[in-house]
Amino acid sequence: MARKFDPLIFERLPAEEQLRRSREFVHRMASRRTVRTFSAEPVPFDLIENAVRCAANAPSGANQQPWRFVVVSDPEIKRAIREAAEAEERENYEHRFPQEWLDALDALGTDSHKEFLEIAPYLIVVFRIDYGLDGDRKIKHYYVQESVGIAVGFLLAALHAAGLATLTHTPSPMGFLQKILSRPANERPFVLIPVGYPTPGAEVPAIAKKPLPEVLVHI
Repeated sequence: MARKFDPLIFERLPAEEQLRRSREFVHRMASRRTVRTFSAEPVPFDLIENAVRCAANAPSGANQQPWRFVVVSDPEIKRAIREAAEAEERENYEHRFPQEWLDALDALGTDSHKEFLEIAPYLIVVFRIDYGLDGDRKIKHYYVQESVGIAVGFLLAALHAAGLATLTHTPSPMGFLQKILSRPANERPFVLIPVGYPTPGAEVPAIAKKPLPEVLVHI
């Protein structure tokens, strides 16, 4: 099969502009925080659509794009998701989580109550597509976890750039999302992201990121 290539569209920037943009992006992303207190104030759907458009441009193994972004705004479906998530989380906090994990979560002030799943105007449920389908034939997908993880990073950055607050929520297990949202067997929930504006006066845990020398190794 003949391979088809397109010319690369690439803008080579002056060094000063490269550094300026780099610092600006670092500053912007450093201000992103996980939010758990959302306002019910409406958010223009165009912002959500554009963020998903950005995420869908992420690189993926063999360009198979093994992701699905299900955006939920229907109040009844959000309520069903909240009820199912809280049922799993109660089981986690009361029986499944080891004490070490509970101690780590204590500093963040989290518990089994997930009211943000109902209050946030949108929930974006990201599914990984484990394999493609061509009729009854399964098509193997490569580097699915890595590809979807990169796409979620793009999505979070795009939502933050649009002036929206987000939370990465991973209730465990997450099978209820596949059932409530009627997704096929080859799609598995990867992460649940409430999106909206924070409540006025919202607070976040006082935490710090590791200093650069702890995370950067230059060889």
